Amino acid sequence: MSGESGENGRIAGVPDSTRNPFVRIAYASARRMMGSVGDPIRIFAHHPKLMSGYGALEMATDRSSLVPERIKHLAELRAATLAGCEWCLDYASSIATAANVSEEDMRALADYRESDTFDETEKLVLDYATGISETPVDVSDELFAALRERFDEAQMVELTNVIALENYRARFNWAFGLAGQGFSEGAYCVAPLRDGEEDEEL
Repeated sequence: MSGESGENGRIAGVPDSTRNPFVRIAYASARRMMGSVGDPIRIFAHHPKLMSGYGALEMATDRSSLVPERIKHLAELRAATLAGCEWCLDYASSIATAANVSEEDMRALADYRESDTFDETEKLVLDYATGISETPVDVSDELFAALRERFDEAQMVELTNVIALENYRARFNWAFGLAGQGFSEGAYCVAPLRDGEEDEEL
């Protein structure tokens, strides 16, 4: 784990000794939810106004439940592997069991199309997460239509939001050089996919 000043990255995060009341409240909330203050939160704390807006989006996303948690978590993990965010994968891997995602599922993500671990809906969602995470985005009409047979409008918004948000998190964290924070220490952790490599333990 990095220290309380968030020394894991290209700039130091805001320490616990900050006098900003909003930041102190955000840190207390993070400890309740995550067990510690995540390094990305410490970086965001340099700009409390943006931190507030980002926090509102995260809270709304967390409280949305039209799409099963397992499906959303698989989509997040896939997006994070493609964006190469070690911090995202460290944390997401550590909470995977709570989202009904097993170690077997995580190990199969790199080659999900050939795996019998996922059903057809899950494979379509993983295709969607892959397409959204590409640059430029590559989501065909056929793929979207297949998803629409399984999800209504509100569910599509929720699913798309969680994938797009994971890409936002990943690119923000990557830019600041945030590595894993030790959340998944001692357990299997999905690794970033680069240049077509299969995933491996961090």
